[in-house]
Amino acid sequence: MLPVALLAGGLATRLRPVTDSLPKSLLPVAGEPFIFHQLALLKRQGVERVVLCVGHLGGQIQTSVGDGGRFGLKICYSFDGPSLLGTGGALKQALPVLGGKFFVLNGDSYLQCSYREVESAYEARERPALMTVFRNDDQWDRSNVLFRDGEIVAYDKDVARSDFRHIDFGLSVLAGAVLSGYPENTAFDLSAVYRELAARRQLAALEMTGRFYEVGSPAGIRDTEAFLSRRPLTA
Repeated sequence: MLPVALLAGGLATRLRPVTDSLPKSLLPVAGEPFIFHQLALLKRQGVERVVLCVGHLGGQIQTSVGDGGRFGLKICYSFDGPSLLGTGGALKQALPVLGGKFFVLNGDSYLQCSYREVESAYEARERPALMTVFRNDDQWDRSNVLFRDGEIVAYDKDVARSDFRHIDFGLSVLAGAVLSGYPENTAFDLSAVYRELAARRQLAALEMTGRFYEVGSPAGIRDTEAFLSRRPLTA
């Protein structure tokens, strides 16, 4: 199975002041740091290798997670460096350890979906990138995808549109080559990459049916806490 790039370097400003001294990935959820739940889930999905893209307080994450042995995973780290690089810049920096193709998982997302199904869909679509999407209707966050007849027609994280019904689910597959035109050691957001790919019809899609869980907002933490409290870490 493809390696997973886990984006865990942001400032988590919506959760301040807690995240001024504790990275979002280590927020306690259902008795464990959130990232422990993510890694246990990745192991159950058959993932073997994870690259943690870290920035803000990333040393704390490395100390807590280590080399991944306790989770049955091989984990390495890609640090932003002196300045935060954003989600796109962080992936660009991690390319030497990620290889040619990889999953991209949001650092605040807990997703119950089949990674093998997502990888198979990516290979079948024969496009440089695939985004999983979910019919959201602005229920859990603002919808940002125009998904029609199985295709992503438009994607925009920053501009609200009345015809957006779907949302980026939190898991994608990328070929590293899609980042080749972006500068080294420069901050940029992965959403800009997705927006450009969608405009060129180079962003394939796979629609998910179960809701996503996340810890990027207080409401999201409450929902995720309630969900994960009903199941053991290894289930």
